[in-house]
Amino acid sequence: MLTLGVEEEYLLLDLGTGLPRARAEQVCRTAGLQPALAEAEIQRELLQVQLEVATPVCRELEEVGGHLLRLRHALGAAAVTDGCRLAASAAAPFADRLTVPITDTARYRAMRTDAPQLTDEQLITGMHVHLGIPDRATGVLVMNRLRPWLPLLVALAANSPLWQGTDTGFASWRTIVFSRWPVSGPPPRFENAADYDRRTRALVARRLIHDRGQIYWHIRLSDHYPTVEVRAMDVQLRPDEAVLLAGIVRVLADQAISDDRAGRPGSAVEPEALAAAVWHGARHGSTSEVFDPVHGRLVAVGDAAATMLDSVDPALTRSGDRRHIVPVLERLLREGNGATRQRRVLREHGREGLIAMISDQTTGT
Repeated sequence: MLTLGVEEEYLLLDLGTGLPRARAEQVCRTAGLQPALAEAEIQRELLQVQLEVATPVCRELEEVGGHLLRLRHALGAAAVTDGCRLAASAAAPFADRLTVPITDTARYRAMRTDAPQLTDEQLITGMHVHLGIPDRATGVLVMNRLRPWLPLLVALAANSPLWQGTDTGFASWRTIVFSRWPVSGPPPRFENAADYDRRTRALVARRLIHDRGQIYWHIRLSDHYPTVEVRAMDVQLRPDEAVLLAGIVRVLADQAISDDRAGRPGSAVEPEALAAAVWHGARHGSTSEVFDPVHGRLVAVGDAAATMLDSVDPALTRSGDRRHIVPVLERLLREGNGATRQRRVLREHGREGLIAMISDQTTGT
């Protein structure tokens, strides 16, 4: 099986009001005093209300889950010490009209100069799954064969229904916000690694983007590590649901490699249909239909998930990860994803109840 690592982005919310609080520098400093955290595991993000953690390279899903719990607990304790909550909500549910300051680096200053409104509204957080690959050719193969499953991944992972105190009507508003950047959304299909490198370098050479770090496709190759990065998912309220999604991504990729070696064709979805299907997944999440790439049409989310599990059954058997994936997926389909639960708690317990739930589920308390 492929090795994997997970990055999670979090928001810092005020303990009392639930509004974004620009305390990233202070929380990082406090977290650095804790023996459970290594300095390289925490990174600052674009806005001073965001932090990112990264697990080490893992071989087993149990490792991923253990590291995420450790990182969330330690960073959550540091946040409370500095008067805020760590929140694994993929969009800030409440916000005032004050501009959140950016992290003061040359790259982030340039981004704000280029797109001030987009930068100010980047109050969103995701999770990224890095899969270790033997070469970039395998990475492009994985990209091409995972593209059709992006609508289901977006729908299952949706955890950002609220924006500035308003229900957006979308399950993943983060997906919509991120789609406004120049190079974002589902990636195109590439012929090979050389085609990927030629086309991505051309974006920089034509000065359409500053660097390849501004390629925000849902799946991309890393320029720094031998990995393919799947970044379509909202950050998850529950750590075990983050592990679930990481496991799904890995078995999809493992099965894709096996199918290619066996000469089995992958699902073909036209780029315009795929873009529309991702939008549909972001709009409805796990509460309606989602695009099923095997049958080429919208079906109930549970049916699409069952089709996906059938398609990766050999990889599930090889990995031994069925016990980490199937029960959690069944619970998610039964109880709803993060977006469904956020709406339910807000309706039943109000604003204070929602903020408490987000904070508690983030750290598994």
